[in-house]
Amino acid sequence: MTDFVASPPVIRPGGTVRPRPRRWKEHSILPGFGLSLGVTLIYLGLIVLLPLGVLAMRPWEIGLDGIVRTLTDARVAAALKITFGISFLAALTNGPLGLLIAWTLTRYEFPGRRIMDALVDLPFALPTAVAGIALTTLYAPTGPLGALAAKIGIKTAYSPLGIFIALVFIGLPFVVRSIQPVLQDLDRGVEEAAQTLGATDLQRIAYVVIPALGPAILSGISLAFARAVGEYGSVIFIAGNMPMKTEIAPLLIVIKLEQYDYAGAAAIGVAMVAISFGALIGMNILQMALARRGRT
Repeated sequence: MTDFVASPPVIRPGGTVRPRPRRWKEHSILPGFGLSLGVTLIYLGLIVLLPLGVLAMRPWEIGLDGIVRTLTDARVAAALKITFGISFLAALTNGPLGLLIAWTLTRYEFPGRRIMDALVDLPFALPTAVAGIALTTLYAPTGPLGALAAKIGIKTAYSPLGIFIALVFIGLPFVVRSIQPVLQDLDRGVEEAAQTLGATDLQRIAYVVIPALGPAILSGISLAFARAVGEYGSVIFIAGNMPMKTEIAPLLIVIKLEQYDYAGAAAIGVAMVAISFGALIGMNILQMALARRGRT
């Protein structure tokens, strides 16, 4: 429902009065906005903001100098670099890989498609420690794939490559499940119209399909990145956990907790939250830009 709302008149310097044009005031036809907003704010306050606020206050027990000293430590800096660098690379790799898998599962009919579709969700249900043990067994120097890679001089397990493999494994379902529903609802008539106008298969994908799937692809990459940054169980088995080389930030937090350095662990946690939040905001802005461009 909409109502006319009168605006205050405009008084010109000469004393003449010109009424402003009336504007529309829009009212939502959906009831319960106050209740919904209240529940949302309570949830964000108690479940999200309150724990993060407590986490942000804990490092100040060691003062600003202690926080700076903790975060500038070479071991901490190396762990943060490994965690965020490899997580970002794994999320970017999952983008085209997840698109290809979602395209195959959506656009083609073949025997075993439903089984393959269910296997995509397996990393969701698999405990992370079990996934880490399985990947280590497979990619260790004595494992089937690790031995083959070692013959050509590639070290998989107990190296940054092993961390990358584990993060690709746990992040792939996020990308596939973000793209698949959008791809199913994509109007094929637009693709057929492009084909009628003489577009090749590659041009249809590049100029019709990819722009429509852009926000979904970026959303899946964001989810995969967020999951990879905090991943612990599946990484510590295959990483080797060598300081300055394959040690991840979540493991370093656990080590500091075992040393009763709670303020130092909280300082690393706050740094991870801040970096992750900044990266996710940037991805969300890019996602909104892609969505706006797709509508226009």
